[in-house]
Amino acid sequence: MIKDFWGKVGDRDVYLYTLENSRGMKVTVSDFGALLVKVEAPDKDGNCADVALGYDSLDRYLVNGCFHGAVIGPNANRIGNAQYTLNGVTYQLTANDGKNNLHSHRELGLHKRVWDAHEIDNGILFTLRMKDGELGFGGNKIFHVCYGITQDNGLVITYDADSDQDTIINLTNHCYFNLDGQGAGSIESHKLQLLASAYTPADEGSIPYGDILTVEGTPMDFTQMQVIGDRIDADFEQLQMAGGYDHNWVCNNFDGSVRKIAVVKNASETRTMEVYTDLPGVQFYSGNFMTPDTGKNGAKYDKRSGLALETQFYPDTANKPQFPSAVFGPVRHYHTTTIYRFV
Repeated sequence: MIKDFWGKVGDRDVYLYTLENSRGMKVTVSDFGALLVKVEAPDKDGNCADVALGYDSLDRYLVNGCFHGAVIGPNANRIGNAQYTLNGVTYQLTANDGKNNLHSHRELGLHKRVWDAHEIDNGILFTLRMKDGELGFGGNKIFHVCYGITQDNGLVITYDADSDQDTIINLTNHCYFNLDGQGAGSIESHKLQLLASAYTPADEGSIPYGDILTVEGTPMDFTQMQVIGDRIDADFEQLQMAGGYDHNWVCNNFDGSVRKIAVVKNASETRTMEVYTDLPGVQFYSGNFMTPDTGKNGAKYDKRSGLALETQFYPDTANKPQFPSAVFGPVRHYHTTTIYRFV
């Protein structure tokens, strides 16, 4: 592991940590936000490219309006009307996405805090504490995020959390991937398979209605490999409201064990990424609202320059008792694993 000074946030020094396996794959993360900064992944010929969008400087991540590489929490995705009731208590969150809450807090969420870092065998462990009531979430909480690389080119992200009260915990990583390399242009020519036969349709604010509908016969069907751009602008209400794909898919065979839930290929099929998780859902976001920006090495980003596959509990699960529960506390420890593997 290589540790490099990156800058300061307040009086805290911030570092980059680079992990590498014997096959040349490298992953760079930071104790600021537990950020995923670089993913230098091989193609089928062993040639590596950085496939994760992001920035060169720490200062750019202090803003990071698109949540590049961010660990999102305490709750990823949206909570309707920026509030929820748990055990008879109503919790009010910041309304930062119209009337709804998105990703807990844009400025004070887990992705904007300096974590404690601990080097471990074959990885790095980040730890952060959050007090009862912060950002509207109950319980004194401790979060752990561990990054590791396997010899078969898997980026393994393990999340753990404990709370002394029941609370909502739903963590994810919001990395945008482009398998041609960050800055290579649109991902609309990428091919995607989602091992999910259903999804949760949502309203114009991207809050699920509470239904679980089949993808069959709709542009939401990625059960077989599909070119992302082929149907992204289809005359289909869900796509029109979201400007493309920005929905939660109900992953097949959810039983708490890690299983494959997605496969992505670039157009030439020279680089493939498989996604594994033990979580019930994945938010596929096709970067519909990315605006012109300059990323790493002067790369130019624009609409749909990257795609995110955010493993998660479903959006607004705090208000949808029919969805898998994201309530964790003294008698329910939070532990999940997500793997992005390059083959």
